[in-house]
Amino acid sequence: MEAYKRWVRRNKEYLHSIESLANGLTWLLPERFAESEIIPEAVTSILGILTTVNGHIIETTPSNAHAKPQECSSFPYSLCLTLMKDVETLVEVIAEQFYGDDNKWNFIAVTEATKVLARLALLRNSGYKMLLQGGETINDGKDPNDANQPQTHIQLSQKWQNGNFTLEGRALSALSMFGENARMVSNPTWVHSAEHHQRATVELPETDIKRPTLLSILTEKGLTGGLMLMGEVMFIARPLVYVLLIRKYGPRSWLPWFISLTIDLIGMSSSTMSLIGHKDRKLRLSDPEKDELRRRKLWLAFYLMRDPCFGKYTRQRLESAEKTLEHVPVVGFFAAKLIELLVGAQTRYTYMSGS
Repeated sequence: MEAYKRWVRRNKEYLHSIESLANGLTWLLPERFAESEIIPEAVTSILGILTTVNGHIIETTPSNAHAKPQECSSFPYSLCLTLMKDVETLVEVIAEQFYGDDNKWNFIAVTEATKVLARLALLRNSGYKMLLQGGETINDGKDPNDANQPQTHIQLSQKWQNGNFTLEGRALSALSMFGENARMVSNPTWVHSAEHHQRATVELPETDIKRPTLLSILTEKGLTGGLMLMGEVMFIARPLVYVLLIRKYGPRSWLPWFISLTIDLIGMSSSTMSLIGHKDRKLRLSDPEKDELRRRKLWLAFYLMRDPCFGKYTRQRLESAEKTLEHVPVVGFFAAKLIELLVGAQTRYTYMSGS
């Protein structure tokens, strides 16, 4: 394993090129292969896992001989969350094909419950800091663009670059860029993750830092800290609550949709209220944390693509737009393809889950 790690670290530029090439080749796959379900998702998951593991190896490259190593007891929750994201669509496809549309929600619920437990553990281990990218990016509380912070140039592959071999998956991979990068001009997610991880590894002081506890957070920051913590817990729990309600009432029911939206709105309102009107500045957000709040607000647009809202309202609007543009040369063709991809992507929970 150590030999493989050394090879990956020595050839990180080469690996980055190969992974980018593999992502590009997925667009050249014939339609007959794209129509398959399990095989393309399995290949996508394997590619995603390899990219994630290689990226983790590169991120943890020792850059300072005198740096204090990370504690071996620290469980890599961020890595596990990324790996779960790599395989969740494959789990959904296999469950649907072998157990049916109704029973697949049992498997999705187990997946979401596992992510909830991992995120809660990560939230506690991080000292109750805001989770970035759902916990996939390490939050060290520092700004990666700060001139006083060391800059790194680790070339990793973006998670979304793995894409999916299905047309819908490839389209959603591109659309996810918009949600994952809330700022119009910003470094890619993998750069932030690498920089955060490297600073967390290299800049550890010689003495152990006492990790903030829940009691200390509420005591020191009062209502401000309580509101922010409530927003994080609601953000973490919302996908599981949504899936459990769908499992009970069905995807066509408005109840899961409304309750999920309510949880999101209350959670984001709590996080926003904790930043308003507090001149004592007990709670300061770094630039990545501000971007995370923007990302979560942008992801509210996914509610338009979730049933029953999609079936009753959004789909009619899309079809109306397609009919309006179908006679316009070129524009009509691309509009029809885009709408077709959106309609197909909507059939997968994991494409539109925002979790």
